[in-house]
Parts: sequence; C-alpha cells; structure tokens
Amino acid sequence: MPGYGLPKGDKDLLSWTWAERRLKKSHNYWITTVKPDGSPHTMVVWGLWQDGRLLFSTGSKSRKARNLARNANCVVCTELANEAVIVEGVAEIADVPARRKFLAKYQGKYNFDMSSMKDDILAMKEPVFAVRPRLVFGLWEKYFQNKSTRWKLK
Repeated sequence: MPGYGLPKGDKDLLSWTWAERRLKKSHNYWITTVKPDGSPHTMVVWGLWQDGRLLFSTGSKSRKARNLARNANCVVCTELANEAVIVEGVAEIADVPARRKFLAKYQGKYNFDMSSMKDDILAMKEPVFAVRPRLVFGLWEKYFQNKSTRWKLK
C-alpha cells in the first residue's frame, strides 16, 4: 500500500487464521458487483465462509445475480470496518454438494428457515454463489501501521 508507511517485510503480519475467523463470524457481508454500464452495485448479504469461499444465495432476478451472470468479478467485505477483511474474487455457481452443506449450516448461523427455498436451491433453479478469493486484505485498525496484510490466492 504505497504511501501509507507500512512495513516492507512480512514480520508480524496478520495470519490467514485471523482473516478466516472474521470471514466465518461476520453476520453481514457487503458485496460489490459490476452493473452492465460499468458502475458498482453494493448490497448486504448473509453468507457462510465454507471451504475457502464465501457462499450466499440470492434471487435469480436480483441486481447482484444479474450482474454476476455478466461479470463474475466482485468484492466481498466483512461487516466490521475496524477489523476488516476485504476479498477480491470471482463468483461461481455453487454445485449441489456445496449447496447441501450451505443449507445445513445456514439455519444455525442465521436462525432463518430455508426449507421453502431448499428444493429450488438444490434443483439449481435459484442461484447460490461461491466467491473464490484472488486477493484478500486484512486491515486491523488497532494495528494498521504494523499488521496490514495482503494475501494472493490462486
């Protein structure tokens, strides 16, 4: 991050475990997608950090679903800006095994009954996206100068 005076080495940076803990425990996630005209669209979603990806469901006619169908690049952020995890990634349509796991854990995290949507989700009629990270930033306000971290993933 040029111009911020951050250390050049990797000593004492945040661990990937630190980032994953925040990705798992975040209640709300901000997702930014790209509209057809190139402008950004940001919305809040509920989701699960599962197997190294953020999974979330949405209606097939929602703006974010239509945007991701055209351009799979997106940014997902955890809810707490003072301990932020920012994921730049690519959204893919989750397969049935990932959807089963997602549905099994969703109720426990959100206390929200997905049973009325389960058949359509498992039949691939409604989208469940899995955002695969490419670049992740960890920014802990309390230690910003010493621990701000960037991970490049494959």
